[in-house]
Amino acid sequence: MSQYPHLLQISMIGCIVLWATAGDVLIASAMRKIGDLDRIRDASGIPGAATAVLSSPRFGLGVLCMALSFFSMLFALSHGDLTLIGPAAASLTFVTNAVAAKFFLGEAVDRRRWLAAVFVCIGVALLAH
Repeated sequence: MSQYPHLLQISMIGCIVLWATAGDVLIASAMRKIGDLDRIRDASGIPGAATAVLSSPRFGLGVLCMALSFFSMLFALSHGDLTLIGPAAASLTFVTNAVAAKFFLGEAVDRRRWLAAVFVCIGVALLAH
């Protein structure tokens, strides 16, 4: 690791979380735009449903972001501590997904989820020390 191991680990976790959240939001947005896959499947069969999903640029970009998150995780695990990177990345992705769902997808995020996000942040802070 570098001269600043904590900064490197935080940066790696940040990359994982950023790409995973972007991927989740893009895929969710694409699926909402595509519509009910059961209806598409009933009208066009499984190939029609697959074509509807795979021809969506937003879906493709979301998959790319998820792949970048995966490779960021591989890089982070080869340079950092699993006991911090794994739980921190997963937990902080939960938090950023709640924020992104609220602001980018217009979802109603209730008080209980915000409280859970606060506890997740506290847990990550405890892990980091």
